[in-house]
Amino acid sequence: MTLPETTQLSPTSEQASLSGLLLLASGRFPAGGHAHSGGLEAVVTVEGVRDIPGLEAFLRGRTATTGVVTAAFAAAACAALTDPAGCGVAMLGELDHELDARLPAPALRTVSRRLGRQMLRAGRVVWPHARLDELADAMPHGPHQPVALGAVAAAAGLGAHGAALAAVHESVAGPATAAVRLLGLDPFAVHAVLARLGPSLDAIAVEGAAHARTAPAGLPARGAPLLDILAEHHATWEVRLFAS
Repeated sequence: MTLPETTQLSPTSEQASLSGLLLLASGRFPAGGHAHSGGLEAVVTVEGVRDIPGLEAFLRGRTATTGVVTAAFAAAACAALTDPAGCGVAMLGELDHELDARLPAPALRTVSRRLGRQMLRAGRVVWPHARLDELADAMPHGPHQPVALGAVAAAAGLGAHGAALAAVHESVAGPATAAVRLLGLDPFAVHAVLARLGPSLDAIAVEGAAHARTAPAGLPARGAPLLDILAEHHATWEVRLFAS
């Protein structure tokens, strides 16, 4: 069923979409990411990342693995929720199952759903829409974070590229911010690393957007086995600064 014209999820003006992207990608957006290090805390402790070059290497690796997957799934989720045929939420369920299969570590699956619930909660308040309510009802346990992010991006008036860009930016900005707290690194130097990563992030966003209409099973499945192992290790710590 096609939604009434007044409630269609589609990009509005370029200016409005850009505003939505800036808000969604902001570190102050209340989606819970500030409490997570994206695996960096365990890497710092176990693998010995200590400085800016080490952080940059970690972020480049995360961009090429997790970043690619989250960008593609966010783009596909955004496209699904703007589907004029009205089957978007059902497609989000398929995307969620496929992403579950790409997260072999139970700790990462739990974290992803926790962040997805928080993302969806924030999105329903900031950009209220019936389809976000429907998604929350369909997945009371919480969708995976990239799926929720793509859905919220659609409600914010973004297209697939905007959703992918927000997702890949979030995949590195969170760990970069955590590095300042974990290692006491110079925040200016850390943000210089993010600036150097800019072209790579842009390219991955384009790649992710190209998967907007790809069947869920055909979406990227790049992995980082060491991060999966370290996530399980980190989950057993009694004292830690970040939830993941």
